[in-house]
Amino acid sequence: MDLLCLYRSTLLMDGLLFLLMLADPALPAGSRPPVVLVPGDMGNQLEAKLDKPSVVHYVCSKKTDHYFTLWLNLELLLPFIIDCWIDNIRLVYNQTSHTTQFPEGVDVRVPGFGDTFSLEFLDPSKSSVGSYLHTMVEGLVSWGYERGKDLRGAPYDWRRAPNENGPYFLALRKMIEEMYQLYKGPVVLVAHSMGNMYMLYFLQQQPQDWKDKYILAFVALGPPWGGVAKTLRVLASGDNNRIPVIKSLKIRAQQRSAVSTTWLLPYNYTWSPQKVFVHTPKANYTLQDYRQFFQDIGFKDGWSMRQDTEGLIEATVPPGVRLHCLYGTGVPTPESYDYESFPDRDPKIRYGSGDGTVNLQSALHCQTWRGLQKQEVSLQALPGNEHIAMLANTTTLAYLKHVLLGP
Repeated sequence: MDLLCLYRSTLLMDGLLFLLMLADPALPAGSRPPVVLVPGDMGNQLEAKLDKPSVVHYVCSKKTDHYFTLWLNLELLLPFIIDCWIDNIRLVYNQTSHTTQFPEGVDVRVPGFGDTFSLEFLDPSKSSVGSYLHTMVEGLVSWGYERGKDLRGAPYDWRRAPNENGPYFLALRKMIEEMYQLYKGPVVLVAHSMGNMYMLYFLQQQPQDWKDKYILAFVALGPPWGGVAKTLRVLASGDNNRIPVIKSLKIRAQQRSAVSTTWLLPYNYTWSPQKVFVHTPKANYTLQDYRQFFQDIGFKDGWSMRQDTEGLIEATVPPGVRLHCLYGTGVPTPESYDYESFPDRDPKIRYGSGDGTVNLQSALHCQTWRGLQKQEVSLQALPGNEHIAMLANTTTLAYLKHVLLGP
């Protein structure tokens, strides 16, 4: 997630947007479907509590009495302090069990399941830089929805892929069933970015009769169905998301440790096997060369992580619910990288179309499900809309309002 884009998107939050939201009176409870919001990668808060045997730097805390905000707390991203943050937020991959653990003495939890606060503002201080789904939630509230009641959030540990988040999916299913009972009707899932991959995985695990009963629609915003090319740069040389105080190589260790990163590498059901994503003086890498790629960047665990996760979603199996795909177009989006010095220097970037993060061909995988399910599959292009800014776009909000409340 790009923090600069988060900041820019907050500039859209006032004034004209809410004229659209407040144009019509709210419908009474029971006449509108309940909504569950699912965030993308890095799209909700994480908290940690420490009791560590050692620390990486003298300025780091070894023990805390209470849980503190691990993501997003901008003070933890400052020079020197960031070493502490990386050591606390990283995951440790076990080659034998093919699972991840927290570092010794670190306990991480996801706050606010069922609420929206940890999705609205990533920074609990409600800093403008940390605003994420706040504009959308405010819009829903203006239409009559109530936070924590018929409008709920489903945050998760976005560092992990779905195969390690089993309890999350059990809690999500239980919450959906509870909302159905309370509000006398099926739920609308609204997901962003990697949250769409999570919801596709979830829906593919559910029997069709359950989906027919409990899910009215699935609204997918910026869905990276076929993975994103940007992931190769993140793994190779790190990506500081244009935050000047953070060095890409510094943040790379944390980015590599998140299994969800390798899960989002491009897939052959969307990309050509001959497509070269990374050009270097000694080798070129396609999606057929992932094993060699991981070896050459000195991250052999990455190949195991990819093997663990690449089959989690079956690309030819549609979600089995009414689907709305909204995707940005026309924004320069990284498509491949040229390295003069690989992998420890920033590359030259070659761009294609998309939303700045998700490549257009990845989002358009929605089209392949038409005719594979009886439920309607609708697509809505958002020209010029960036990956985060689309969440506060008037077209997005109007479309969502139509899905929920009708014409």
